[in-house]
Amino acid sequence: MQYNTSRELLKIREYGRGIHSMVKQLCTIEDREQRQRNAEAIIEVMAILLPQQKAVEDYRHKLWDHLFLMADYQLDVDSPYPIPTFEQKQRRPDPLPYPKNRLRWNHFGKKFEELFERAMNEEDEAKRQGYISVLILFMRIAYSNWHKENVQDDMLRDELLAMSKGKLVWEPGTRFAETVDTSEIPTISGVRQTEPKQQRRFYNKYSNGGNGGNGGNGGNRSFRPNKFAQYKKKK
Repeated sequence: MQYNTSRELLKIREYGRGIHSMVKQLCTIEDREQRQRNAEAIIEVMAILLPQQKAVEDYRHKLWDHLFLMADYQLDVDSPYPIPTFEQKQRRPDPLPYPKNRLRWNHFGKKFEELFERAMNEEDEAKRQGYISVLILFMRIAYSNWHKENVQDDMLRDELLAMSKGKLVWEPGTRFAETVDTSEIPTISGVRQTEPKQQRRFYNKYSNGGNGGNGGNGGNRSFRPNKFAQYKKKK
């Protein structure tokens, strides 16, 4: 009896020892036409054994690469794709160009800093107020994600003032919808398609109809109409 620990290690375990034995036998066939037919038959068996490979784009290219890998790149057959080599497999990938700049506020992220720089460099006061409203909305959502509680408007105003050294001033009474034109955004059942879930929660929690998310019944109703009342009206 032979144990797997005493046998040759498999190149790709997903195909099993049967496919590796077939590939090993394929390399010993001298007739090129017969070797080509057998190689194509093995590719079909490999596709049957791993049907999840079909979800990969151009999965047959991957199957042919696996065939040459299991044959130690010594297989002499015609492939519909470029034949890989051992040197290509051993070549190390190029290092990724990671950004070297450090974030000033890690909990807000890079996009927040980009919007912050635009707001600092904007000369038009109306556009600057729009950027400030977006920054405040971003800060409010980030605060609720980290602390799971409501944040006071004065805290956001003071923090933005400290971050901008007094250049970006936000009035707590200003709302996001007053500074950003959202009339062009299409809506479905009262919920805007382009608004993320966190932003919709912000509208529900801090809209004029709600009570700051503390059990108010006006904020959510503007986005979730009473279906029972509609049904009763039709009757």
